[in-house]
Amino acid sequence: MLKSLYLSRRILPAFFIVLLVACERSPEPLHLSGATMGTRYHITWLPSTGSPTGEAVHVGVEAVLEDVNASMSTYRPDSEISLFNESAPGTWYPVTAGFMEVFLLARQVSEASDGAYDVTVQPLVNLWGFGPSFGEEVPAEAAIAAALGMVGQSWIEVDTPASALLKKRPVELDFSSIAKGYGVDRVAQWLLGRGIENFLVEIGGEIRVAGHSRRGTPWRIAVEKPEALDTGIVAALALADAAVATSGDYRNYFEVDGVRYSHSIDPRTGRPVRHELVSVTVVHENTALADAWATALTILGPEQALAVATRENLAAYLISRSEDGFAVKKTPAIEPLLD
Repeated sequence: MLKSLYLSRRILPAFFIVLLVACERSPEPLHLSGATMGTRYHITWLPSTGSPTGEAVHVGVEAVLEDVNASMSTYRPDSEISLFNESAPGTWYPVTAGFMEVFLLARQVSEASDGAYDVTVQPLVNLWGFGPSFGEEVPAEAAIAAALGMVGQSWIEVDTPASALLKKRPVELDFSSIAKGYGVDRVAQWLLGRGIENFLVEIGGEIRVAGHSRRGTPWRIAVEKPEALDTGIVAALALADAAVATSGDYRNYFEVDGVRYSHSIDPRTGRPVRHELVSVTVVHENTALADAWATALTILGPEQALAVATRENLAAYLISRSEDGFAVKKTPAIEPLLD
């Protein structure tokens, strides 16, 4: 299970980005689903001559996901990330190639977002009651300051050639905001390596597609309206060989004295975000990066998110609350993908 951090607690529906299903033309698609990372995965693919059987795909996908969980699940005391978190500061700790890849991707997004994204934010998430134990109390200033002292990816040094990390403070990592996307990428790589070229892989709302749908056209992905009780569609994307991730900020929160406290915690301030940006969808070639960027942009807020996403040439679709309901902002890179 990988569901702590301010991003895994986004509380996505089974398909926060939903597949608009095609219903004609052969070959008949095959489907696979199961449990992983505290959520569900769904895979749809078009078989071809020489491609693995459904049972072989099931076995292979489960092995890939087990490998990711064994490395990155904070709910497993013997996982790679749990053992790293327990290690003492000041000592170089060897990590696997996949673990290092995810950390470096997280650092990339953190630096590009001016620290809005941080995979050491868990102490703040727990403090505000959005961790394993849900609470509805506003913490004291001293407690916020103490938790902030335990947050910061900059407190971790990297020796890339040796594939090792060193903590300068007793910080802890939580990859929940990026591991589902990484898991999608790993499954996609496995499928491509077995000659499966047309597929959709989804884990907890993070999606990657390749090739074409059953109709021979790009996969059509719908973006849901950001309302807890309304599953309407606000936009559709036509994608081939791309990844999609969405971060929402409207299902998981609490209110005290009429003030709304979101589960999205800004690691720079130690407090829940107070802006009106409620949904961010990012299309990218890498699902892990789409996953992380969707969270980072959610933390930044509507104006800064649009500026950063445009600067980074990200394909982003931003939905904010407004007096009339919702307001949409889009980066130039996503315009050609809208169907």
